[in-house]
Amino acid sequence: MRSIWKGAISFGLVTIPVKLYSATEQKDVTFHQVHREDGGRIRYKRVCTVDGEEVPYSDIAKGYELATGEVVVLTDEDFEGLPLSTSRRIDVLQFAPADQIDPIYFAKSYYLEPDAQGAKPYVLLRDALESSGQVAVVKVALRQRESLATLRVRNGIFVLETMLWPDEIRTPDFPFLEEDIEVRAQELKMAESLITTMESDFDPSEYHDTYREALQEVIEAKVAGKEVVAAREEEEEGPAVDLMAALRASVEAAKKEREGAPAKQKKAGGGKSKDEDKTASKRKTRKSA
Repeated sequence: MRSIWKGAISFGLVTIPVKLYSATEQKDVTFHQVHREDGGRIRYKRVCTVDGEEVPYSDIAKGYELATGEVVVLTDEDFEGLPLSTSRRIDVLQFAPADQIDPIYFAKSYYLEPDAQGAKPYVLLRDALESSGQVAVVKVALRQRESLATLRVRNGIFVLETMLWPDEIRTPDFPFLEEDIEVRAQELKMAESLITTMESDFDPSEYHDTYREALQEVIEAKVAGKEVVAAREEEEEGPAVDLMAALRASVEAAKKEREGAPAKQKKAGGGKSKDEDKTASKRKTRKSA
């Protein structure tokens, strides 16, 4: 991994120099826009809408549009003059229980590695924070944007998780929240039973991106010159008419899956299926003819 930022954790009078790394990565299959006829790459030009001239990247600035339609042009010098006290610091503001912070605030995760001279205070703060069972609420500036963040410990490493500001969280406003929807006690009990039946320890390794894997197979088939067969679409299930019946069926299906029961059971006593009976009757007809 390559560090993308260098700074220091500022904790009281203690300063811990650290390097910051992206903790996650998106593994989407990336595409280029190409000409369907010959596969040539599609290029876009930066053209000014006023004079129609192509503008080099060095002459491009940021513009803030006013309600009147006028534009305020901001240059790199304007941004350099802004006060960012946390430009190279991760300031610890407070410590709080992790369950008091709603996960909806979290934006992106980063790993923090100590510099050689900062290893001891790094381990000291890490161990103290881990034993406290709390997280540190901090403020940090990354890419010219100051954010709240949390510091927590994961596998012996500090994880910095940047957060959205409170006014960046949308308030849900949906009509059904104002409706008086009645839920029967039997339905609630059945739903709770379904949750209990499907309860297990979370293991992320059990899940994988089936769409991305299938897309990769399509690409590999194209490369190998094989015929690509489109997967058959699954039929969408309509809404359940009887909520209790649907919940009961879900509970039974979950129990069978957990117990490892086969989807179809053989008939007791080794009885023949309808298909086997039909085949036998056809044989008898041919013999008698």
